[in-house]
Amino acid sequence: MARPRTFDEAQVLRAVREQFWSKGYAATSMDDLMQATGLGKGSLYGAFGDKHQLFLKVFDAYCVNSVESVKKALEGPDAGALERLRQYLLGAATASAAQANRRGCLLARGTAELAARDGAVAERALKTFQGLEATFVRCLEQAQAHGDVAPQVDPRKWGAMLLAVFRGLEAVGKAGMDEPTLRGMVETALGALPVSAKRRR
Repeated sequence: MARPRTFDEAQVLRAVREQFWSKGYAATSMDDLMQATGLGKGSLYGAFGDKHQLFLKVFDAYCVNSVESVKKALEGPDAGALERLRQYLLGAATASAAQANRRGCLLARGTAELAARDGAVAERALKTFQGLEATFVRCLEQAQAHGDVAPQVDPRKWGAMLLAVFRGLEAVGKAGMDEPTLRGMVETALGALPVSAKRRR
């Protein structure tokens, strides 16, 4: 009979995530993970598998949470959808400029380090980006249905473009771009979005 676990799985996975997030996948050893979690190698292997399986577990959870948090921020009635989108992207610009966020997100770090040679990571990252894009598309469709966005706008094309802006904010923010510049990128992108004649009046 298997012995019951005597540790908090969620707490252990948070410690593992922080370790990978701070040091990267290759630079994190099993000894690092043992020290961060307080568990022995046997306990880690027995509960979660090897280092790669551990990374995929925390990466998966991070990716799912990333999409869900954007969905939650943008959900609401058709009226106000465009303003919700604007405020969310401006908030992302402000957050990306903060010193505390200079390490970037785990999605970006894991994708940059591993996607080219790790099919499992590449697949999860692509699914996440597609989920984010679909969320932006849905918000644009709502704004269009309410009459805030012009009928000729293709929400799918604009959703893809806003995904690039959203992810780009983090990349240039991590490099030290200042907040007014990042917020200006958002305003410029949304300023180019054709609005309805009703909204122009």
